[in-house]
Amino acid sequence: MAVCVAVIAKENYPLYIRSTLTENELKFHYMVHTSLDVVDEKISAMGKALVDQRELYLGLLYPTEDYKMFRKLHNSYTDVMCNPFYNPGDRIQSRAFDNMVTSMMIQVC
Repeated sequence: MAVCVAVIAKENYPLYIRSTLTENELKFHYMVHTSLDVVDEKISAMGKALVDQRELYLGLLYPTEDYKMFRKLHNSYTDVMCNPFYNPGDRIQSRAFDNMVTSMMIQVC
């Protein structure tokens, strides 16, 4: 299920990307950046014309039964953001966050 995890900054660039299979790492980086381009296009189209807000909805990005896994990821991300030594916008280099992502990926594989 979770073969790649990416954390995106509000400025639409990746802060953290981790994938399980190293031979497919470039493929996952490409997918993350392509997804960011889709979101960026939708947001820029909203600025040019009055677009219906419902059109910005991309759909459910994960199955609802996987909510606990994503909740764990969100809590770990919150811990990183609340660290007084972390500068928002910098690449995430937390060992605790990396270990949590690794354990999450091992559980699902």
